[in-house]
This record gives sequence, structure tokens and C-alpha cells, in this order.
Amino acid sequence: MPYKKVRGWNWESYWIVGGLFSWLILPPLIAWLTLPDFFQIIVQASGTTVGYTLLFGVLWGIGGLTFGLGIRYLGMSLGNSIVLGFSAAFGSLVPAIYYDFFQSTGKTTFTELITHTWGQVVLFGILVCLIGIGICGWAGLMKEKQLGSKAKNRTNVEFNLTKGVLVAICSGILSACFNFGIEAGKPLANTAVTMGFNPLYQNNVIFVLLLWGGLTSNLVWCVFLNVRNNSFSDYTKKSVPLFKNYLFCALAGTTWFLQFFFYGMGESKLGNGATSWVLHMLAIILVGNIWGIVLKEWKDVNNKTKYMITLGITVILSSVGILGYGNYLA
Repeated sequence: MPYKKVRGWNWESYWIVGGLFSWLILPPLIAWLTLPDFFQIIVQASGTTVGYTLLFGVLWGIGGLTFGLGIRYLGMSLGNSIVLGFSAAFGSLVPAIYYDFFQSTGKTTFTELITHTWGQVVLFGILVCLIGIGICGWAGLMKEKQLGSKAKNRTNVEFNLTKGVLVAICSGILSACFNFGIEAGKPLANTAVTMGFNPLYQNNVIFVLLLWGGLTSNLVWCVFLNVRNNSFSDYTKKSVPLFKNYLFCALAGTTWFLQFFFYGMGESKLGNGATSWVLHMLAIILVGNIWGIVLKEWKDVNNKTKYMITLGITVILSSVGILGYGNYLA
């Protein structure tokens, strides 16, 4: 939302300025405020832990890049639904499958999910989530047939369903790597707890490495685009409201980082199982769809299409309740 207030900058310019706040500046600052010895924890960790956490961060960063393109081609409502829906499914199920082959104390396996009532409820909730995404996708097809060029220009969306869906699926799968990175970095969080720090903030040390990995892939691509598009002048262009542009980019980056700051706190209570990640993703899908409605992305479609997207949102909401119940049973 804050990015929509940026004026006269190319996409790569405002994306990386916001990213510097969310991936470079805030993670170590918050870690220092909550875990003062976070840097020593990283230095003393094994190379395997640090390496895999960074690697998953890089892969997640690529997913973040394609997420921006997904929103560009599909709009806030549909783009969020598809990208984060796939991220929810892959991010919640792949770790469980992994732990079937590499057992770890306290980690839920896919076998446990399919053999216990609570696990079956959670899997059913994920299935309902995917059905909701499918309904939203169908609404997008209907929208494409009805959305005229005038409406596309008004919503500032370069609507292209085929290109957008392909990008969104790729983004959703790679975005799930953030959850894999949390799993890879768990030894860092465990060390923080052992050292006596508040367990509520244990994941902040993981986020430093994970987000720096994401910064790497985003920075490389955005600098490449700056060179190709000759857009380095954006950062000092006097014909645009520079102060407001930097302010809104900072606001976007800060609010973006806060999602994982709070997710880390919730995960410390629920664990990084299927339920936590899916609930996080579905909350973003819900709010993204609400913003899409507020921005009138669906204003120029007929009532049947509006009912379809409403049904998709409702189904996604119901999956949140199902997942919550499954977690309660567990």
C-alpha cells in the first residue's frame, strides 16, 4: 500500500529502497534490542546452520521479487491469494515431509499429520485453503474477460492472467523458503534461549541471516535493472517528491518487517508447524483481498464475478477456522 504513494520512480528503485529498511536495517536493530548478544550467537554457530539459513533467504528473496511481479500483473486481491496460497501449502507441508526422512525431536512429520485426527483436520484445512485459491483464480478469469483498459489504468494494474499466474505460482513456491529458513536456523534460536534471553524473541536472530540472504538476491536484480533501465537517477531526481518517496518506501519496508517480527513471537508459542505458517499466510491473503476491494480493483466487474471473489475469500476464511480447530485438538 505505501508503495502506491511513490511517484516518478521505477519499480526497482522503490523496491530496493524499501527492502533496505526491511531486510538490512531493521533485522539487526530489532535483534540487538531484544537479543543483545545476537552477533555472537551467529559467529559461534556451525557453518551448516549459517549457510543453509542464508541459502533459503536467497531463494526466498527470488520469490519476493516475483511476488512483486505477481501483484503487478494480477492486482492486490488475486495476486496475494495465489502467491501466498501456494506459499502456505508448500511452506506447511514440505517441512513435515522432510522430517519423515530426517527425524528431529519435537518436529511434526507428515506421517503424524495423516495418522492423527488433529493432523487430518489440519490437512483438510490446507485443502480448503487451496479450494479457496482456485475459486479466487476462477474469479480472476471472469475479471479478465470484463475488465476494460480504462479500469485497468485506474487501478494501476497491468492485468495479464496467464503471465501473472505463472509468476505467482513460482513466487509462492519460492516464498515458502522463508519457512524452511526458520527451520534451518532453529539452532540459533535454541542458543538464544539457552543463554537466558526471552524465548518470545528467539527467532529474531534467525531473521538477521534469513533477510540478509533475501537482500542479496533482491539487491543484485534491482541494481541490474537500475543499470539496464538507466534508473539510478531516480534516487536524486528533483522532479519527484523525493522526501515522500523515501518516507513511503521506509514505511513499506518497516511494516513489512513487522509481519515477521510478530510471526516470530507467535511461532515461539505455537511452534513452526503447519498451522502457524498457514495461519500467517492466510491472514495476509485476507487483508490483501480487503485492500483490493478498497482500491476498487473489482469495481468494474459484474455481480456474478463479485460473488465469486467473495466466495473465494469466505472459503479461505473458513480454512483459518479449520486450522485453528486442528491446532486446538493437537
